[in-house]
Amino acid sequence: MGYKTYIELDVWKESRNLVVIVYDVTKKFPKEELFGLTAQMRKAAISIPSNIAEGCGRNHTKESIQFLHISRGSLFELETQLYLAFDQGYFDEPMLNTILEKITACKKLLNGFINYYDKLK
Repeated sequence: MGYKTYIELDVWKESRNLVVIVYDVTKKFPKEELFGLTAQMRKAAISIPSNIAEGCGRNHTKESIQFLHISRGSLFELETQLYLAFDQGYFDEPMLNTILEKITACKKLLNGFINYYDKLK
């Protein structure tokens, strides 16, 4: 089996792209949200590829899976915050759908990666 570093993984690349989108969208949020939804959404988004990387850096499968689950939790957290920002009218429905599609793609890739690690146990 050829070993890949985390930066070669599709799941890491896609989640990194998601961070870029979140930063772009939140730049347009009202200034009073800087320490509210803006910070929370960015933190959740950053957590996704960061925890994938940390999971790949662990020496034990169980630890790797734990960090992948944290990453998945951050995806769900971001998804909720996205709906909350939409409810506040911070962006339109096409943008909501674009980001939700990216989140869904990340969920699928991450679930596949978790399943891969589960089989190694």
